[in-house]
Amino acid sequence: MKILSQIGSYALMIKGMFKRPENPKVYWKEFMHQCSDIGIRSLGIVSIISVFIGMVSTFQTAYQLTSPLLSKTVIAQIVRDTVILEFAPTLVCIVLAGVVGSKIASELGNMRVSEQIDALEIMGINTKTYLILPKIAAAILTIPILVIIAMVLGIYGGRLAGSMAGILSVETFDRGLQEGFVPFNVTFALIKAATFAFIISSIPSYYGYNVKGGALEIGRSSTSAVVISCILILLADYILAALLL
Repeated sequence: MKILSQIGSYALMIKGMFKRPENPKVYWKEFMHQCSDIGIRSLGIVSIISVFIGMVSTFQTAYQLTSPLLSKTVIAQIVRDTVILEFAPTLVCIVLAGVVGSKIASELGNMRVSEQIDALEIMGINTKTYLILPKIAAAILTIPILVIIAMVLGIYGGRLAGSMAGILSVETFDRGLQEGFVPFNVTFALIKAATFAFIISSIPSYYGYNVKGGALEIGRSSTSAVVISCILILLADYILAALLL
């Protein structure tokens, strides 16, 4: 029953966000702030992870493909598809669930405990629209962009590792990237990224917005938000793969 109650409360929170804003200019400013907070500040960790994921993918693929009958371009194809379909959207979003999700839950939890949310509601402001909607909208916009960057950097990392280690030449890697490429894979990855972005932003917002207690409860809600977000990302990954592939 507690789970059903939480699902109902979460649905009411999402419904409550779509009230007409009192001052659109203020909401636009908050939206831009969240785009900077979620997107630009996460760019560094996403870039580092993506490059090393691509490099490791090249090494492991080359290690497993030992048959002389297979062309080395197969290595580039496997790295390309693995990075685009799984590593860039799923792994990056799991990392962002920890980085961005914990921040959102802690921020809203602190506002709830310090009664800032109550003060805004007394002033007649719809706090769900003002505090939560810009975060979700910014995540849905910026996280797919981060995933695109992760795709490019992941493939570049694989290309760099292959040439530096002497596994395959740059020309061979580039030729492999073009062989058997399916454009829908990129579309599928962006669909996953947008879905994961909604999970990453809405679940921590729910836990942070509904915190009751003090500093200890803020930490617990932040941890719960990250754990639930990661589980839902993996579940959504499976469902989308089953439906769209």
